Amino acid sequence: MTYDARSELSRPGTLRVGINLGNMLLVTGTGPDGEPQGVAPDLAAALAARLGVAVSYQTYPMPGELADALARDEWDIGLIAVEPTRAEIIAFSDAYVEIEASYLVPAHSPLRAVADVDQPGVRIAVAERAAYDLYLTRALKHAELRRANGLPGAFEMFVTENLDALAGLVPALQDNAKDLPGARVLPGRFTSAQQAIGTKPQNTALIAEIAHFIAEAKESGLIAELIEKHGVTGKLQVADGG
Repeated sequence: MTYDARSELSRPGTLRVGINLGNMLLVTGTGPDGEPQGVAPDLAAALAARLGVAVSYQTYPMPGELADALARDEWDIGLIAVEPTRAEIIAFSDAYVEIEASYLVPAHSPLRAVADVDQPGVRIAVAERAAYDLYLTRALKHAELRRANGLPGAFEMFVTENLDALAGLVPALQDNAKDLPGARVLPGRFTSAQQAIGTKPQNTALIAEIAHFIAEAKESGLIAELIEKHGVTGKLQVADGG
């Protein structure tokens, strides 16, 4: 199986890995040569070692740009959140970690729970094409989404335009709240970003190899070890199932 999976790589002997730099929980820094460091790069390196090939990182500032790059054959695997729209062109593994998503609201906001947000007149800042943006685009019935470039851009829009809520991953929202006196993260979640490994649907041997790898990485404790190693304990959770 490993030999067949290696034969599906576009560059013989190298696993090209698409990494989303916009997720600061999965990519927590850079090495001396500028290579990404964190749970996602380490997990990809472990898969490359399993396959017996070198690893090469292709980095993207936003998840949507990573997803788009598959059509240009820029990566063999991409570490990105599972989302139905993306799944139309990307074959995803089971999730390896998950991150809860909720809303940040300003001081004195009348919004008290996640369920309160979807009502007429509520304006929500969101990072364009993040998994939770794609989810809210499908799920919201009444509230209005205002999109910006990345979470920093969404936070700036939230503040400068006096919007009603900022959608995002809970750990990042908690950090944003520190910069906005009185702001609070609403309890609960509207979704959970399921982070997985994707590849081309035609890479059937690689898909099977990734499935075995993810199952073993969760069962062996490798993913939990990487979470602890990179200091994101309590912010990332090992995904259930698989």
